Amino acid sequence: MGGFSAARQRLREWLYDGADRSTPSPNQIDVRACFAPLMRWVLSLWESNDLALAIDPTTLSDRLCVVVVSVVYRGCAIPVAWVVLPGNKPGKHIDPIVELLDRLSVAIPTRMRVIAMTDRGLRSPNLWEKIISLGWHPYMRQSINTIFCPENGTRMPARKLVSAPNGYFIGRGTAFRAASRRIQGTIIVIWVEGQAQPWIVLTDLDPSEAGASWHELRFWIETGFKALKSVGWQWQKTRRTDPARVERHWLVLSVATLLTLAAGSRVEDAQALKKSPGALRSPPKAAPERSRIVGVFSLGLAALRRLLAKGRMWRRVWLLPEPWPPPPDGLKVVLHPETSNLPPVSPLWGKARMGVSRASSPRLARVPRRKPTPVNP
Repeated sequence: MGGFSAARQRLREWLYDGADRSTPSPNQIDVRACFAPLMRWVLSLWESNDLALAIDPTTLSDRLCVVVVSVVYRGCAIPVAWVVLPGNKPGKHIDPIVELLDRLSVAIPTRMRVIAMTDRGLRSPNLWEKIISLGWHPYMRQSINTIFCPENGTRMPARKLVSAPNGYFIGRGTAFRAASRRIQGTIIVIWVEGQAQPWIVLTDLDPSEAGASWHELRFWIETGFKALKSVGWQWQKTRRTDPARVERHWLVLSVATLLTLAAGSRVEDAQALKKSPGALRSPPKAAPERSRIVGVFSLGLAALRRLLAKGRMWRRVWLLPEPWPPPPDGLKVVLHPETSNLPPVSPLWGKARMGVSRASSPRLARVPRRKPTPVNP
Protein backbone atom coordinates (compact mmCIF):
# COMPACT_ATOMS: atom_id res chain seq x y z
CA MET A 1 0.00 0.00 0.00
CA GLY A 2 3.02 2.31 -0.26
CA GLY A 3 4.24 2.23 3.34
CA PHE A 4 3.94 4.65 6.22
CA SER A 5 4.61 7.86 4.27
CA ALA A 6 1.99 7.07 1.64
CA ALA A 7 -0.60 6.20 4.31
CA ARG A 8 0.14 9.45 6.15
CA GLN A 9 -0.28 11.45 2.95
CA ARG A 10 -3.64 9.81 2.23
CA LEU A 11 -4.83 10.73 5.72
CA ARG A 12 -3.65 14.32 5.22
CA GLU A 13 -5.49 14.59 1.93
CA TRP A 14 -8.66 13.26 3.53
CA LEU A 15 -8.68 16.54 5.48
CA TYR A 16 -8.18 18.65 2.36
CA ASP A 17 -10.89 20.14 0.18
CA GLY A 18 -11.64 18.14 -2.93
CA ALA A 19 -9.93 20.54 -5.35
CA ASP A 20 -6.49 20.58 -3.70
CA ARG A 21 -5.92 16.84 -3.46
CA SER A 22 -3.26 15.12 -5.56
CA THR A 23 -6.22 13.54 -7.38
CA PRO A 24 -8.82 16.34 -7.38
CA SER A 25 -12.38 15.37 -6.57
CA PRO A 26 -15.57 17.44 -6.28
CA ASN A 27 -16.82 15.20 -3.46
CA GLN A 28 -16.17 15.90 0.20
CA ILE A 29 -17.43 14.43 3.45
CA ASP A 30 -20.15 16.34 5.31
CA VAL A 31 -18.88 16.17 8.87
CA ARG A 32 -22.14 17.36 10.44
CA ALA A 33 -24.03 14.53 8.75
CA CYS A 34 -21.77 12.16 10.71
CA PHE A 35 -22.87 13.35 14.16
CA ALA A 36 -26.00 11.17 14.41
CA PRO A 37 -24.22 7.98 13.19
CA LEU A 38 -21.39 8.74 15.62
CA MET A 39 -23.88 9.05 18.47
CA ARG A 40 -25.50 5.76 17.44
CA TRP A 41 -22.09 4.11 17.50
CA VAL A 42 -21.51 5.35 21.06
CA LEU A 43 -24.93 4.09 22.16
CA SER A 44 -24.38 0.71 20.52
CA LEU A 45 -21.61 0.20 23.11
CA TRP A 46 -23.43 2.01 25.95
CA GLU A 47 -24.45 -0.17 28.92
CA SER A 48 -26.91 2.17 30.64
CA ASN A 49 -30.19 4.00 30.19
CA ASP A 50 -28.71 7.25 31.52
CA LEU A 51 -26.64 9.63 29.42
CA ALA A 52 -24.84 12.81 30.48
CA LEU A 53 -23.91 15.36 27.81
CA ALA A 54 -21.58 18.28 28.46
CA ILE A 55 -21.58 21.38 26.26
CA ASP A 56 -18.48 23.54 26.41
CA PRO A 57 -16.07 25.48 24.15
CA THR A 58 -12.34 24.92 23.84
CA THR A 59 -9.88 27.22 22.13
CA LEU A 60 -6.65 26.90 20.18
CA SER A 61 -4.71 30.03 21.20
CA ASP A 62 -6.47 32.94 19.49
CA ARG A 63 -6.99 31.13 16.17
CA LEU A 64 -9.98 28.85 16.72
CA CYS A 65 -12.87 28.22 19.08
CA VAL A 66 -14.52 24.79 18.99
CA VAL A 67 -17.96 24.47 20.62
CA VAL A 68 -18.35 20.82 21.56
CA VAL A 69 -21.10 18.47 22.74
CA SER A 70 -19.50 15.49 24.45
CA VAL A 71 -20.67 12.31 26.16
CA VAL A 72 -18.94 12.30 29.54
CA TYR A 73 -17.61 8.92 30.57
CA ARG A 74 -15.43 7.62 33.42
CA GLY A 75 -13.57 10.83 34.02
CA CYS A 76 -13.18 11.66 30.33
CA ALA A 77 -15.39 12.67 27.39
CA ILE A 78 -16.18 11.60 23.82
CA PRO A 79 -16.89 14.46 21.37
CA VAL A 80 -20.03 13.62 19.39
CA ALA A 81 -20.85 17.00 17.78
CA TRP A 82 -18.91 20.21 17.28
CA VAL A 83 -18.69 23.44 15.34
CA VAL A 84 -15.42 25.28 14.66
CA LEU A 85 -15.52 29.07 14.79
CA PRO A 86 -12.81 31.69 14.21
CA GLY A 87 -11.09 32.71 17.42
CA ASN A 88 -11.38 36.11 19.10
CA LYS A 89 -14.37 37.14 17.01
CA PRO A 90 -17.74 38.12 18.44
CA GLY A 91 -20.69 36.02 17.38
CA LYS A 92 -23.60 33.91 18.48
CA HIS A 93 -22.66 30.55 20.00
CA ILE A 94 -26.14 29.40 21.05
CA ASP A 95 -27.57 28.99 17.54
CA PRO A 96 -24.81 26.55 16.45
CA ILE A 97 -25.31 24.57 19.69
CA VAL A 98 -29.04 24.30 19.01
CA GLU A 99 -28.25 22.87 15.56
CA LEU A 100 -25.84 20.34 17.07
CA LEU A 101 -28.44 19.16 19.58
CA ASP A 102 -31.01 18.78 16.80
CA ARG A 103 -28.63 16.56 14.85
CA LEU A 104 -27.90 14.39 17.89
CA SER A 105 -31.52 14.07 19.02
CA VAL A 106 -32.49 11.77 16.13
CA ALA A 107 -29.96 9.21 17.35
CA ILE A 108 -30.91 9.15 21.05
CA PRO A 109 -33.91 6.96 22.01
CA THR A 110 -36.67 8.81 23.79
CA ARG A 111 -36.63 6.29 26.63
CA MET A 112 -33.11 7.31 27.66
CA ARG A 113 -32.71 9.76 30.49
CA VAL A 114 -30.45 12.56 29.24
CA ILE A 115 -29.03 15.49 31.18
CA ALA A 116 -27.33 18.31 29.27
CA MET A 117 -24.80 20.23 31.37
CA THR A 118 -23.40 23.69 30.70
CA ASP A 119 -21.17 26.13 32.56
CA ARG A 120 -22.09 29.73 33.36
CA GLY A 121 -21.08 31.10 29.96
CA LEU A 122 -23.87 29.16 28.21
CA ARG A 123 -26.75 29.87 30.58
CA SER A 124 -29.14 30.83 27.80
CA PRO A 125 -32.95 30.69 28.11
CA ASN A 126 -33.10 29.65 24.44
CA LEU A 127 -30.76 26.74 25.08
CA TRP A 128 -32.81 25.81 28.16
CA GLU A 129 -35.99 25.67 26.09
CA LYS A 130 -34.29 23.69 23.33
CA ILE A 131 -33.02 21.02 25.71
CA ILE A 132 -36.46 20.62 27.25
CA SER A 133 -38.14 20.46 23.84
CA LEU A 134 -35.97 17.44 22.98
CA GLY A 135 -37.21 15.61 26.07
CA TRP A 136 -33.88 16.03 27.86
CA HIS A 137 -33.09 17.76 31.14
CA PRO A 138 -30.95 20.92 31.38
CA TYR A 139 -28.43 21.00 34.18
CA MET A 140 -27.04 24.52 33.91
CA ARG A 141 -24.61 26.17 36.26
CA GLN A 142 -25.63 29.74 37.08
CA SER A 143 -23.89 32.93 38.16
CA ILE A 144 -23.32 33.47 41.86
CA ASN A 145 -25.55 36.56 41.58
CA THR A 146 -28.55 34.64 40.24
CA ILE A 147 -31.89 35.75 41.67
CA PHE A 148 -34.34 33.04 42.74
CA CYS A 149 -37.82 33.04 44.25
CA PRO A 150 -38.80 29.76 45.95
CA GLU A 151 -42.43 28.72 45.63
CA ASN A 152 -44.53 30.83 48.02
CA GLY A 153 -41.32 32.54 49.11
CA THR A 154 -39.45 35.79 48.65
CA ARG A 155 -37.15 36.69 45.78
CA MET A 156 -33.50 36.80 46.86
CA PRO A 157 -29.96 36.04 45.62
CA ALA A 158 -29.77 32.28 45.31
CA ARG A 159 -26.46 32.16 47.21
CA LYS A 160 -28.29 33.23 50.36
CA LEU A 161 -30.35 30.05 50.32
CA VAL A 162 -27.30 28.36 51.87
CA SER A 163 -25.79 30.33 54.75
CA ALA A 164 -22.57 28.42 55.42
CA PRO A 165 -20.26 25.75 53.98
CA ASN A 166 -21.43 22.15 54.05
CA GLY A 167 -24.96 23.24 53.23
CA TYR A 168 -27.31 22.22 50.44
CA PHE A 169 -30.61 23.71 49.29
CA ILE A 170 -32.91 22.26 46.64
CA GLY A 171 -36.37 23.49 45.75
CA ARG A 172 -38.76 24.61 43.04
CA GLY A 173 -39.34 28.20 42.15
CA THR A 174 -38.67 30.97 39.63
CA ALA A 175 -35.20 32.02 38.54
CA PHE A 176 -34.09 35.48 37.35
CA ARG A 177 -35.50 38.93 37.95
CA ALA A 178 -36.42 40.14 34.45
CA ALA A 179 -39.83 38.94 33.29
CA SER A 180 -38.51 38.10 29.81
CA ARG A 181 -35.89 35.71 31.24
CA ARG A 182 -37.77 34.07 34.09
CA ILE A 183 -37.60 30.27 34.23
CA GLN A 184 -39.65 27.89 36.34
CA GLY A 185 -37.44 25.10 37.59
CA THR A 186 -35.53 23.47 40.41
CA ILE A 187 -32.51 25.21 41.86
CA ILE A 188 -29.63 23.41 43.53
CA VAL A 189 -27.36 25.45 45.78
CA ILE A 190 -24.50 23.42 47.24
CA TRP A 191 -21.62 24.75 49.29
CA VAL A 192 -18.99 22.11 49.95
CA GLU A 193 -16.45 22.55 52.72
CA GLY A 194 -13.30 24.17 51.34
CA GLN A 195 -14.99 26.08 48.53
CA ALA A 196 -14.96 29.87 48.55
CA GLN A 197 -18.61 30.14 47.53
CA PRO A 198 -21.55 27.88 46.69
CA TRP A 199 -22.35 26.34 43.33
CA ILE A 200 -25.71 27.19 41.79
CA VAL A 201 -27.34 24.88 39.25
CA LEU A 202 -30.74 25.16 37.56
CA THR A 203 -32.61 22.15 36.19
CA ASP A 204 -36.13 21.13 35.23
CA LEU A 205 -35.87 17.86 37.15
CA ASP A 206 -38.06 17.33 40.18
CA PRO A 207 -36.19 17.80 43.48
CA SER A 208 -36.61 14.08 44.15
CA GLU A 209 -34.66 13.26 40.99
CA ALA A 210 -31.95 15.94 40.77
CA GLY A 211 -28.53 14.89 42.04
CA ALA A 212 -26.69 17.33 44.28
CA SER A 213 -23.25 16.58 42.82
CA TRP A 214 -23.99 15.82 39.20
CA HIS A 215 -22.28 19.09 38.27
CA GLU A 216 -19.00 17.22 38.87
CA LEU A 217 -19.64 15.27 35.67
CA ARG A 218 -19.16 18.43 33.63
CA PHE A 219 -15.52 18.61 34.73
CA TRP A 220 -14.88 15.43 32.76
CA ILE A 221 -15.14 17.33 29.48
CA GLU A 222 -12.00 19.22 30.55
CA THR A 223 -10.18 15.89 30.81
CA GLY A 224 -11.59 15.06 27.39
CA PHE A 225 -10.03 18.24 26.01
CA LYS A 226 -6.68 17.18 27.51
CA ALA A 227 -7.02 13.83 25.74
CA LEU A 228 -7.52 15.70 22.48
CA LYS A 229 -4.49 17.86 23.20
CA SER A 230 -1.44 17.26 25.39
CA VAL A 231 -2.34 13.92 26.98
CA GLY A 232 -3.35 12.17 23.77
CA TRP A 233 -3.74 13.38 20.19
CA GLN A 234 -1.71 16.61 20.37
CA TRP A 235 -4.35 18.63 18.52
CA GLN A 236 -2.78 21.84 19.87
CA LYS A 237 0.13 21.33 17.45
CA THR A 238 -2.02 21.59 14.33
CA ARG A 239 -1.28 24.39 11.89
CA ARG A 240 -4.71 24.21 10.27
CA THR A 241 -6.75 27.39 10.40
CA ASP A 242 -9.60 26.64 7.99
CA PRO A 243 -12.69 25.73 10.10
CA ALA A 244 -13.95 23.16 7.55
CA ARG A 245 -10.66 21.25 7.62
CA VAL A 246 -10.48 21.42 11.40
CA GLU A 247 -14.00 19.96 11.66
CA ARG A 248 -12.87 16.99 9.54
CA HIS A 249 -9.77 16.67 11.72
CA TRP A 250 -12.01 16.49 14.81
CA LEU A 251 -13.98 13.63 13.27
CA VAL A 252 -10.77 11.59 13.22
CA LEU A 253 -10.00 12.57 16.81
CA SER A 254 -13.52 11.71 17.95
CA VAL A 255 -13.43 8.20 16.48
CA ALA A 256 -9.96 7.65 17.96
CA THR A 257 -11.17 8.78 21.40
CA LEU A 258 -14.24 6.53 21.23
CA LEU A 259 -12.16 3.44 20.38
CA THR A 260 -9.56 4.29 23.02
CA LEU A 261 -12.07 4.73 25.85
CA ALA A 262 -13.91 1.54 24.87
CA ALA A 263 -10.63 -0.40 24.97
CA GLY A 264 -9.70 1.28 28.24
CA SER A 265 -13.02 0.18 29.75
CA ARG A 266 -12.19 -3.44 29.01
CA VAL A 267 -8.76 -3.06 30.61
CA GLU A 268 -10.07 -1.26 33.72
CA ASP A 269 -12.93 -3.74 34.20
CA ALA A 270 -10.51 -6.65 33.83
CA GLN A 271 -8.18 -5.13 36.43
CA ALA A 272 -11.08 -4.72 38.86
CA LEU A 273 -11.99 -8.41 38.39
CA LYS A 274 -8.30 -9.43 38.53
CA LYS A 275 -8.45 -10.91 35.05
CA SER A 276 -6.49 -10.52 31.88
CA PRO A 277 -8.21 -8.07 29.46
CA GLY A 278 -8.03 -10.74 26.76
CA ALA A 279 -10.01 -13.13 28.98
CA LEU A 280 -12.84 -10.65 29.67
CA ARG A 281 -15.26 -11.07 26.78
CA SER A 282 -18.32 -9.23 28.16
CA PRO A 283 -18.91 -6.26 30.46
CA PRO A 284 -19.44 -6.83 34.19
CA LYS A 285 -22.78 -6.06 35.79
CA ALA A 286 -21.53 -2.73 37.09
CA ALA A 287 -18.58 -0.42 36.53
CA PRO A 288 -15.83 -0.76 39.13
CA GLU A 289 -15.83 1.77 41.95
CA ARG A 290 -12.26 2.91 42.25
CA SER A 291 -9.96 5.86 42.69
CA ARG A 292 -8.02 6.02 39.44
CA ILE A 293 -4.26 6.37 39.36
CA VAL A 294 -4.22 5.85 35.60
CA GLY A 295 -7.15 7.17 33.53
CA VAL A 296 -9.27 5.04 31.23
CA PHE A 297 -7.94 6.93 28.20
CA SER A 298 -4.32 6.13 29.07
CA LEU A 299 -5.19 2.47 29.71
CA GLY A 300 -6.94 2.20 26.37
CA LEU A 301 -4.17 3.96 24.45
CA ALA A 302 -1.53 1.63 25.85
CA ALA A 303 -3.69 -1.43 25.11
CA LEU A 304 -4.36 -0.39 21.51
CA ARG A 305 -0.68 0.23 20.87
CA ARG A 306 0.15 -3.27 22.07
CA LEU A 307 -2.63 -4.84 20.01
CA LEU A 308 -1.88 -2.92 16.81
CA ALA A 309 1.83 -3.78 17.09
CA LYS A 310 0.75 -7.42 16.89
CA GLY A 311 -1.75 -6.73 14.10
CA ARG A 312 -4.74 -7.44 16.35
CA MET A 313 -7.85 -5.69 17.67
CA TRP A 314 -10.44 -6.69 20.23
CA ARG A 315 -13.78 -7.46 18.62
CA ARG A 316 -15.74 -6.99 21.87
CA VAL A 317 -15.50 -3.66 23.70
CA TRP A 318 -18.06 -1.61 25.60
CA LEU A 319 -18.83 1.64 27.40
CA LEU A 320 -20.11 0.90 30.90
CA PRO A 321 -20.66 4.19 32.79
CA GLU A 322 -19.78 4.40 36.44
CA PRO A 323 -22.33 5.66 39.01
CA TRP A 324 -23.00 9.36 38.92
CA PRO A 325 -21.45 11.12 41.94
CA PRO A 326 -23.55 11.02 45.13
CA PRO A 327 -23.78 14.06 47.43
CA PRO A 328 -20.91 14.53 49.90
CA ASP A 329 -21.37 13.11 53.38
CA GLY A 330 -22.42 15.44 56.15
CA LEU A 331 -24.38 17.96 54.07
CA LYS A 332 -26.98 19.99 55.95
CA VAL A 333 -29.93 19.63 53.59
CA VAL A 334 -32.63 22.28 53.29
CA LEU A 335 -35.68 21.21 51.28
CA HIS A 336 -38.31 23.51 49.87
CA PRO A 337 -41.12 23.37 50.64
CA GLU A 338 -40.35 22.08 54.15
CA THR A 339 -43.29 19.68 53.96
CA SER A 340 -41.63 17.87 51.05
CA ASN A 341 -41.32 14.10 51.53
CA LEU A 342 -38.03 14.05 49.61
CA PRO A 343 -35.65 11.55 51.28
CA PRO A 344 -32.21 12.76 52.45
CA VAL A 345 -30.62 10.85 49.57
CA SER A 346 -32.57 10.56 46.34
CA PRO A 347 -32.95 7.03 44.91
CA LEU A 348 -31.82 8.43 41.56
CA TRP A 349 -28.46 9.59 42.86
CA GLY A 350 -25.31 7.62 42.40
CA LYS A 351 -25.49 3.88 42.38
CA ALA A 352 -29.23 3.30 42.11
CA ARG A 353 -29.61 4.85 38.68
CA MET A 354 -26.73 2.83 37.27
CA GLY A 355 -28.00 -0.56 38.42
CA VAL A 356 -25.30 -1.26 41.02
CA SER A 357 -26.00 -3.83 43.71
CA ARG A 358 -27.60 -2.30 46.79
CA ALA A 359 -26.19 -4.83 49.19
CA SER A 360 -23.42 -2.40 50.13
CA SER A 361 -25.69 0.67 50.03
CA PRO A 362 -28.66 0.22 52.38
CA ARG A 363 -29.53 3.94 52.17
CA LEU A 364 -30.64 3.65 48.57
CA ALA A 365 -34.20 2.80 47.68
CA ARG A 366 -34.75 -0.25 45.48
CA VAL A 367 -35.20 0.89 41.88
CA PRO A 368 -35.89 -1.64 39.10
CA ARG A 369 -33.04 -1.87 36.64
CA ARG A 370 -33.93 -1.37 33.00
CA LYS A 371 -32.20 -3.15 30.19
CA PRO A 372 -30.14 -0.93 27.87
CA THR A 373 -32.08 0.31 24.87
CA PRO A 374 -30.87 -1.54 21.75
CA VAL A 375 -29.39 0.84 19.22
CA ASN A 376 -28.09 -0.10 15.80
CA PRO A 377 -24.51 1.05 15.21
